[in-house]
Parts: sequence; C-alpha cells; structure tokens
Amino acid sequence: MRETYNIYCDESCHLENDHQLVMLLGAIWCPRDEVVRLSREMQDMKSRHKAAGELKWTKVSMARLDFYLELVDWFLAETPLHFRSLVVLHKERLNHVIFNEGSHDDFYYKMYFSLLSKILSPDQCYNVYLDIKDTRSRLKMSKLREVLCNDKYDFTSQMIGHLQNIRSHESYLLQICDFLLGAVSYRHRGLAGNAAKVTIINYLEERLGRALLHSTPLREEKFNLFLFTPREGWRT
Repeated sequence: MRETYNIYCDESCHLENDHQLVMLLGAIWCPRDEVVRLSREMQDMKSRHKAAGELKWTKVSMARLDFYLELVDWFLAETPLHFRSLVVLHKERLNHVIFNEGSHDDFYYKMYFSLLSKILSPDQCYNVYLDIKDTRSRLKMSKLREVLCNDKYDFTSQMIGHLQNIRSHESYLLQICDFLLGAVSYRHRGLAGNAAKVTIINYLEERLGRALLHSTPLREEKFNLFLFTPREGWRT
C-alpha cells in the first residue's frame, strides 16, 4: 500500500540580482499521518519557551537560544522527519542566456527538480508545498509536477497529489525548513555576526558529526546536502 508524504519547501538567496554568491533550496518531509502530531509538539515547545510568533531564521537571537537548541535535538530525534538542501555555489558564474533561455526563473525550477527528484519514489504518494514566491508561478509549478512524475515514469501524475504554494505561517513544518535552511545558508555565506546563529550551527554540526559545508552521500536521509558548482566559463 502506498504511503503519502508531505514535503515542505523553502528557498534562500534565490533572487538573481541579490549580490549573494550562493542560492539555496530546502525541503523537509514526513509521512502525512505524522504532520498533526509533529506540529502539536512544535507548538508545545514554543509555548514552553515563550517563543511567540512565527519561527524564522532571521529572528534568531540569544534570548531564545535554549528553544533553538532543543528544536535541533527534537528534529534529530524525530525519525519521521527528513531534510535535504541543494546549495548553488558561485551564483555569479551562472549564464542563463546559454543554459536557461535567459531565464533565472527557469533555472530556479530546474534546481527544484534536482532537489525533489532525489526525494520522490514512484512507490509512494506526495503532497508538495512550496513557500510562496510570487503569484505568477502556477504554470511553472504545473510543469515541475509533470517533469517530476515523468522522471519516475508516472505518466498519469498520480505520484504527486498536490504541488502548490503556501505561506510560512500556515505550516509549522515549513517554518522548521526555514530554520534549518537558514543555518545552512548562514554557514555557506561565511557569516559570523550573530552569536546565537553561530552557536546553533556549531551545535547542529556537532550533533551531525560533520560540517554543513560539504555534500553528503545520497543515501543520507536525515540531513542531506548537495552542493552544485557551475563550471568555470559558464558566464560570457
């Protein structure tokens, strides 16, 4: 019998002209039947630590450090939860004229294909939720769903039930994705100005037993990283 999974996706430094040298996409997923329980536990954790409002990496501060460290422990202990991030290094090398018909948007969805195609299995079903990027992405998402299904020889598109935008305040799991992706992004951008963020990243790396700066084997399912480096000379 097929099991249904929910996948929640977020992005960081994804704009073409944001002067950042990296771009990141991330996904967190679990069986659909676990979403309510995990969301309630997340809500309880926030209440105990008096962490009001939406969980966002940009809001991390020393005032709630105990909450963030407990969140790391909780994520790592919850076996139904998995995280994968795709990190595009040297974003300045990208040449969309040659490789993406001049469209950074096309490149963005190609990277989403690379992120998600390694998560999906044709033996299971999925609902995929992307943090809303803009209101013009409906056709691109429809195409992404079609390409992902075709890649798994699911020509009836039954593997993916939904692929749609949501807003981060609608999902605790999407907020956790934002938090973990923010940690990976902060490390790859070489930032160190926020002591709480540095402490969280060091703690996460210690618990994982490895740095966030390297790709993991594809078989790593708990915290999977894939670093993509455009070839030299891609830019004219």
